[in-house]
Amino acid sequence: MKKNAKLAIWLVGAVVIAALIVAAMITSTAKNETVATVDGSKITKEELYDELVASYGTDTLNTMITNKMIELEAKKQNVTVSDEDIQKELDVLTEQYGDEETLKSQLEASGSSMDDLKDDIVQYLQTRKLIEPSIKITDEEIKTYFEENKDSLGQAEQVEASHILVEDKATAEKVLKKLKNGGDFAELAKEYSTDEGSAANGGSLGYFGKGEMVAEFEDVAFKLEVGKISEPVKTEYGYHIIKVTNKKEAKEATLKDSKEQIKETLLTEKLQTEYATWLQKKEEEYKITNKLEEEK
Repeated sequence: MKKNAKLAIWLVGAVVIAALIVAAMITSTAKNETVATVDGSKITKEELYDELVASYGTDTLNTMITNKMIELEAKKQNVTVSDEDIQKELDVLTEQYGDEETLKSQLEASGSSMDDLKDDIVQYLQTRKLIEPSIKITDEEIKTYFEENKDSLGQAEQVEASHILVEDKATAEKVLKKLKNGGDFAELAKEYSTDEGSAANGGSLGYFGKGEMVAEFEDVAFKLEVGKISEPVKTEYGYHIIKVTNKKEAKEATLKDSKEQIKETLLTEKLQTEYATWLQKKEEEYKITNKLEEEK
């Protein structure tokens, strides 16, 4: 899954999490219990546990140690993370994925969940609040970044649209007739659209710029007036009926409008750089024992 770049350094891989959960389940029951057989030859839970520890144990334990240090340091410095703080990060991620359902499905596909994501967000925000006070961003740095990235900071023309995707022209014309007779676009999208990702949300695709959709779809969407519904549009995916719900005009970037965005970008970059140094310093301050490392 695509993840928020700000969180990426501190997130535990889904495979490691899964291995940790399996290992915990194994230790809660008899280790000599058979989990598989091959021509009568047994594989026990203890053998599985040993294999998981050998493959993932060190990385998982090191992650847990780091997380525990961050937790203890946050308590020591009275750093708290509110529900509002968590929700702000979730809103950013939801926007990146288009909607909450898409985000949830991507998490599930990677073996994770919303609860896991919230835990990761808390970990990230605690770390950020601990390191951020020592980071300085000057006006000169902001100005330099703006000059070097002015084109990408501007607002490109965007369209907000929904669509109903069907396999053949006959079905598309049938749906279009229903729309012309007063049918609800969102309800018809849920009923007919083969695009499962958007159908559950009434066909909504959110905002997109040029180059993000296939050419035939994009050409119609950018020409269509807000509130209007297209005739069936054929692409390699089938036949689309498109409804444009809003538009954003292209807008050239200014230093004043871009300042907060640039500051956040520079802060994120510096957090990634400072994190390793900060972590090493904390490892020296805390008394840490790691039996897996000692056994090597």
